[in-house]
Amino acid sequence: MPAVHDTFVLQRTYPKTVDKVFAALSEADKKRRWFAAPSGDGQFEMDFQVGGQERNVSVMGKDTPFPGTRLSSLSVYQDIVPGQRIVLVQTMSLGANRISSALITFEVAPAGARTTLTLTHQAAFYEHADGPKMRLEGWTALLERFTAELEAA
Repeated sequence: MPAVHDTFVLQRTYPKTVDKVFAALSEADKKRRWFAAPSGDGQFEMDFQVGGQERNVSVMGKDTPFPGTRLSSLSVYQDIVPGQRIVLVQTMSLGANRISSALITFEVAPAGARTTLTLTHQAAFYEHADGPKMRLEGWTALLERFTAELEAA
């Protein structure tokens, strides 16, 4: 089966400074709150530097298509420009199956007194993958949690 390729872009504007938005992407304690499993039943490690790795592991819940299955991602930071850009390469696995590899870019930019965040996700999906539609839905939900994290700050 050939890989399925997909790109999507999500953009949000927040009533926060560039520094606050960038901090929610780059500081481990803040990113853990919006990015890691909300139930706390997983692992999250983050070494925020070029070449550093980020690991996120969770167990899928009872109400998912694969209850009890381990979902893991390993990312390597490729480029970091403080207050502007973060680029990472991510490989995701479902159980023992590698399901995708992606290039993910976060860009932050001032928008008057606000800040615009642009997320560009470019991926190859393999056999047993969730696919582009579910990944888009997943990132949309993650950005909702990101928004809640910023509102709480």
